[in-house]
Amino acid sequence: MENLADGIIITPSHNPPRDGGFKYNPPHGGPAGSAATGWIADRANAIIADGSHDVKWAGSSSAETTPAGTYDFRGNYVDDLENIIDIDAIRAAGIHIGADPLGGASVNYWKLIAEKYNLDLTVVNPLVDPTWSFMTLDWDGKIRMDPSSNSAMASVVARRDEYDILTGNDADADRHGIVTPDGGLMSPNHYLAVAIRYLYTRREGWNPDAAIGKTLVSSSMIDRVAASLGRDLWEVPVGFKWFVPGLVDGSVGFGGEESAGASFLRKDGTTWTTDKDGILLALLASEILAVTGKTPSVLYAELVEEFGDPAYERVDAVASKEQKARLGKLSGAAITATELAGDPITAKLSEAPGNGASIGGVKVTTEFAWFAARPSGTEDVYKIYGESFKGAEHLRQVQAEAKSIVDTALNG
Repeated sequence: MENLADGIIITPSHNPPRDGGFKYNPPHGGPAGSAATGWIADRANAIIADGSHDVKWAGSSSAETTPAGTYDFRGNYVDDLENIIDIDAIRAAGIHIGADPLGGASVNYWKLIAEKYNLDLTVVNPLVDPTWSFMTLDWDGKIRMDPSSNSAMASVVARRDEYDILTGNDADADRHGIVTPDGGLMSPNHYLAVAIRYLYTRREGWNPDAAIGKTLVSSSMIDRVAASLGRDLWEVPVGFKWFVPGLVDGSVGFGGEESAGASFLRKDGTTWTTDKDGILLALLASEILAVTGKTPSVLYAELVEEFGDPAYERVDAVASKEQKARLGKLSGAAITATELAGDPITAKLSEAPGNGASIGGVKVTTEFAWFAARPSGTEDVYKIYGESFKGAEHLRQVQAEAKSIVDTALNG
């Protein structure tokens, strides 16, 4: 445990600039658990309410301060990339890469990556502007640096024919958006499935028993890919923090979530990071194209041919604070329905299969579809995630019945 430290990130992430966040990472490097973040929030609010008298200020004289050491985060990160990404393959194939930082922290990282590894890589928009005037508005008219949103990425997608691979990152670069000339902006679920199939057939240094990690609201296309690879699927609640133990000991080779966050192990199977890495997943798209000769969009189309074409969507349903609280504690056993959209229900979950942790809601599955319901942390709604391998019309039926099933359980 030598040379480890806590980490603090101040960022709006993929949210509107006015919604700046304060992230805390304990010494394991991954996101902190709710117990730690809850304690921090409560303590901070108590200090503020008391007039901030307990805020400690460092003195101005050298006698009162201890000089802090320096660490070149950017240089060390970029130097290490060749140990996790096949940079040589990307360079040899001459992949023409465009990277848009969306005004965020990755802007100078991408510049150094291009220079150090002599890649055909252009920082598409190097502008850092606190007014965010370069951003196209998201679906609701807000500025949101979300690389998985077609609206927020509209100016990037418009240039897709200029590059072999075009990518975007959110403000703190922990999320990725992948744009291809033949497919436009990929759904994060689609790209995760492609990345998993590629990595688990190419990384010979990984533990042959390394599981595939996914959050329970990610596409079940990943389940089918995992089965085809003969790998265990490690399904955990929403939140990247759940992947930390597996990424540390190598028992999980890849961890991903449907909101465009993921990370994986180095080529030799050792830990790269225990938090999401958007730059890494963006570079992987270029490696995939360089090694296979196919874009991730083409490779996802091949998965569809093999496993079917799932329809996936998240919708919101109105709920009071009391109903949200009940949903967060709801047991799968409280659901009395036996069918979902015409198919027998195969599981009613309130704990994640991978680690037995509470999912803060419920997930109901059938052979062909599933839905998960979780309360929103900020609005008086609950979120219904749903997917069907029988198409969009069947998904509509799943969503309608999901609301009815959850409302019955909440009001029962």
